[in-house]
Amino acid sequence: MTETVTTEQLKQWVITALEDLKAQDIQILDVRGMTSITDLMIVASGTSDRHIKALADNVVEAVKKHGVQPIGVEGESSREWVLVDLGDIILHVMHPQTRAFYNLEKLWTVGEERAMAERNGKAP
Repeated sequence: MTETVTTEQLKQWVITALEDLKAQDIQILDVRGMTSITDLMIVASGTSDRHIKALADNVVEAVKKHGVQPIGVEGESSREWVLVDLGDIILHVMHPQTRAFYNLEKLWTVGEERAMAERNGKAP
């Protein structure tokens, strides 16, 4: 019998796995209402190619222990940016320089700020 996993449980397993290997600057972005592809995006930084790979691998191993099979893992060969698709959560693990360049946090929070402004009748 497979137990249903909530987004909150999945989030906790991902965060714990990242913290266990000392991921840097972990950010959780709630993107519900902005996209239908996922509920949360988690962004974290690693200190080297090896660290980034280890962080992504540790998350995959942690969720598999709870019966969750990742939908996909992308970028393992470049190791500059590894994406782990867990369905309700998409994890991005990046070099700090890559993270600063793409600035996913700003991209998704700008959308959130605009949506909030539209709901409040203050959109440009």
